[in-house]
Amino acid sequence: MLFNSFTFIVFLIVVFACFWSLNRYKLSYQNILILLASYVFYGWWDWRFLTLIVFSTIVDYYIGLLLFKIADDKKRKILLWVSISINLGLLGFFKYFNFFIENFIIVTEQIGWSVNPISLSIILPVGISFYTFQTLSYTIDIYNRRFSATKDFIAFAAFISFFPQLVAGPIERAKDLLPQFLKKRYFNYQQAIDGCRQILWGFFKKIVIADTCAIYANDIFNHHTQYSGSTLALGAFFFTIQIYGDFSGYSDIAIGLARLFGFKLKQNFAFPYFSRNIAEFWRRWHISLSTWFRDYLYIPLGGSRGGVRMSVRNTFIVFLVSGFWHGANWTFIFWGALHALLFLPLLLRKQNRTYQDVIGADNSNISNKEILSMLLTFMIVVLAWVFFRATSLNQAVLILSEIFSISLFDPLAYNGIEKLSVTLSLIGFFFIIEWLGRNEKFALEKFLLQKSRTFRYTFYILICFVIFWFSGQEQTFIYFQF
Repeated sequence: MLFNSFTFIVFLIVVFACFWSLNRYKLSYQNILILLASYVFYGWWDWRFLTLIVFSTIVDYYIGLLLFKIADDKKRKILLWVSISINLGLLGFFKYFNFFIENFIIVTEQIGWSVNPISLSIILPVGISFYTFQTLSYTIDIYNRRFSATKDFIAFAAFISFFPQLVAGPIERAKDLLPQFLKKRYFNYQQAIDGCRQILWGFFKKIVIADTCAIYANDIFNHHTQYSGSTLALGAFFFTIQIYGDFSGYSDIAIGLARLFGFKLKQNFAFPYFSRNIAEFWRRWHISLSTWFRDYLYIPLGGSRGGVRMSVRNTFIVFLVSGFWHGANWTFIFWGALHALLFLPLLLRKQNRTYQDVIGADNSNISNKEILSMLLTFMIVVLAWVFFRATSLNQAVLILSEIFSISLFDPLAYNGIEKLSVTLSLIGFFFIIEWLGRNEKFALEKFLLQKSRTFRYTFYILICFVIFWFSGQEQTFIYFQF
């Protein structure tokens, strides 16, 4: 069930009405409704997916109770590794089995061995990478005694399967989200209105910006041999805008939906394309995943406690694993390695934490150095996205080699230049609004609140009209494949 579908709108209205009508009864009634609604939402793609999430939920619920109850460190460590093995085992099988088999065959052929290929028609369960990390953080935190296990199975199951953020995040920690299922919730009109604004902006990002850019990005990447460097660079730019509008749009919709039900989810994007170096970019892009790897991989590996050498090693491991998390393809691994190399100079010069604030946060004059740094970082990110979008390393190299050739200065040779100009104008409008709202959790959080009600609602109606105008065939979200 896609957020940008009529089916979901009907689903949301029914669940919202039932949820708040149960507010005068026991808290567990609301949690049961959320759990059932989440399973309906998730099972809408394929009911077989439900068996996996239910299995993971049951396993980690009972392991969590045992970890909290047992004092023996050896037994607790065994239980933790049972949880890690089961969760990562399921993720590895469904997401990476064929990748490893195919690469094993390639290696054996290189050394002259003949191996009969084994492959399975495996359907990747939607959102398995997200809810696997979410449930893992629960058992790891209990093992490290940062969190107490819950005895409320319904609340725990609802936490794992909470439909707004189930299939593409944000990846929530148990200590932040689970307690919200254990306390009474009250309808807050202002919170709901804020949620609606965030949902509205999320739909604008997805339907108007991302889906429109996807038309050009897909065409250019799919026919890359037909285009010059200038057009290929434009394709890379469109994909850069597409993936941000698509993924941050999903996050805005998810966070806004949660607010309608009285829940607070963490910010997942903090205007990453206004970053002044790669380190700042990664503090602002997919925040819930970046911080997950920091807390559950980088720090346990030793972080930077062992000096520069260990810090460099652990940084490379995190970026490589992050790239592989995104998909079973060497392009993602190379994309992760590339960002590690870009991050390395900042780490060695101890400049990876230079920019902690928002650029021009106090609306003072922004220096030319900051502007140039922001533009350079954006250009680097655009080029790196080529590896993320390409279907193979060979395709990525061909595209980049053409971009860095003399044909980069060729006139654009793309059909439908009039429509192209409209899209670029929309992107310009989008960036202006994002820039004006860069100090907030999302662009429209406080935007126009100083204006009259008539002006504000005229703006919102126009945004709704544009969304409706550009809506057509339902387009899935990019990160559903991860």
